[in-house]
Amino acid sequence: MVVIGQGAPPRWTAPDGPWTEPDLHLFPQDGHRYEIVCGSLHVTPPADDAHETIVNSLVTVLRAAAPEDWWVCDRLGIAWADSNLVPDVTVLRPRSSGASWANPADIALVVEIEAPASRRYDRLLKPALYAEAGITTFWRIEPGPEPVLHTYALLDGGFARQETIHGVDPVRVDAPFPIRVAPQTWQ
Repeated sequence: MVVIGQGAPPRWTAPDGPWTEPDLHLFPQDGHRYEIVCGSLHVTPPADDAHETIVNSLVTVLRAAAPEDWWVCDRLGIAWADSNLVPDVTVLRPRSSGASWANPADIALVVEIEAPASRRYDRLLKPALYAEAGITTFWRIEPGPEPVLHTYALLDGGFARQETIHGVDPVRVDAPFPIRVAPQTWQ
């Protein structure tokens, strides 16, 4: 609910119960990432230019390698149980629903690019939620002078690390589809 006072800037109040997807529409498009985790609001600050460069480079590389009818999106929301998550990059399988909030069954890959404010969230909480939702492939990127890509596959209800990739020489990765990646070229 938005509350407006005389001469005061607009303010909102928290819902009486758990946060839900409609509550996310209360927030401005100000670069912050607003997500709901198990009914609780989680906010991360806007990403810096280096983060955005990696997102854009990765989207370009994935789109170039994606088979026909696959979709590669940046910041496409995922709705699952009482959570609404927004990965940096999402790859959707063919014949996905096309909904504003994707169904985990439609998702072949989620990617999180770490930032100082989201490092623990990207390494611990979000992968656990993606695994619980049944998303089969997860990538985590550590940015920096030499970005590092960690690939994970769903195994026994959690993600198992498959590969750690860095440098400028392309390395083949088979999931979500065959692709050659060179993380240092993404900066």
